[in-house]
Amino acid sequence: MTIRNKFLNLICIPFLIASFNISAQTDSESNDTYVNPIGDTIHTADPSIVFYNGMYYLYGTSASDGFLCWSSQNLVDWHALGYAYKRTENSWGKDSYWAPEVVFYKNRFYMVFSCNGGDQDNLKLRVCLAVSDKPEGPFHDLHVPYFDNNYSCIDGHIFNDEDGISYLFYEWVGVVGEPWNREGYFWGMIFGVQLAEDLSLPDEAEHKLCLYVDEPWEGSKSMHARSCEGMCVIKINGLYYMTYSCNHYTDPNYGIGYATAKTPLGMWTKSQDNPILSRNIELGVSGPGHNCITKSPDGRELFIVYHSHADPQNPSGRRLLNIDRMIFNKSGNLKIIGPTRTPQPMPSGSVREYLEK
Repeated sequence: MTIRNKFLNLICIPFLIASFNISAQTDSESNDTYVNPIGDTIHTADPSIVFYNGMYYLYGTSASDGFLCWSSQNLVDWHALGYAYKRTENSWGKDSYWAPEVVFYKNRFYMVFSCNGGDQDNLKLRVCLAVSDKPEGPFHDLHVPYFDNNYSCIDGHIFNDEDGISYLFYEWVGVVGEPWNREGYFWGMIFGVQLAEDLSLPDEAEHKLCLYVDEPWEGSKSMHARSCEGMCVIKINGLYYMTYSCNHYTDPNYGIGYATAKTPLGMWTKSQDNPILSRNIELGVSGPGHNCITKSPDGRELFIVYHSHADPQNPSGRRLLNIDRMIFNKSGNLKIIGPTRTPQPMPSGSVREYLEK
């Protein structure tokens, strides 16, 4: 996610002021449309996508002992590539391998992820960093854990700014020795910290609070979850945008909002239009959340990539992949054309690929 690769960073993207006249088509398998959820055999959550040499690579919460990877040329038709990262007998992480994100930085690929170090009594969840010379891996541990400030944390996200400074964002979920499901509900806040040039974390780095739950749609009075998580940061016309998810991941009300700031570490201001993506039971959409952001093959369109519950009637940790268009109106407000369940135009510049069945 280097500043030298503007696609991967989504830095300095020209304002995308657009509208779409999208009509349902009767042939959902036509060459020029797709239907959500895509890749109905890809049971993964917390999707992250990196684009490299004309190919998309997808990662997500997908295996108990590491992370699987898929590739695609069009964001719709995906090929399984196997493990990008797999636990070994020497790995610090023992279980709870969650939410991998891969960035391309200085000619190498870096995977930030969270896992449990094996201290079951304290739920020792930490953010970790691995590295590879290829997007499909194998990724090898670099900083495991990334840092240890005596509290559990998950959902790491690295943002590389156009000035060459990198930042790590993550969800703080409690102090070691205390349950992170405080008083019966999950609880966490988004923090950010500046990284060194080699993506290491200086000991003296200051961790700053960016977002926390304080609005009704976020579950501010929930006895199930009061967490901000799954963040993704982009920069457009000098303004920083952070998408984030709230509510418990198994809750139908799990959804996405966004905030803006003039500097990466805030102060962050939540949009009055939140949530920008939420459940629609009539369409069969439950728990849309934990997104990343990418572009169409020709670079003309922005897409939000997110998961939703595989079974809307019985929401659980089993989730599927979705993509929908993301635009900005004349006022700079972020809008999602979705959630959708009807045939949508293929991402611009792409060709529909039919896989052998």
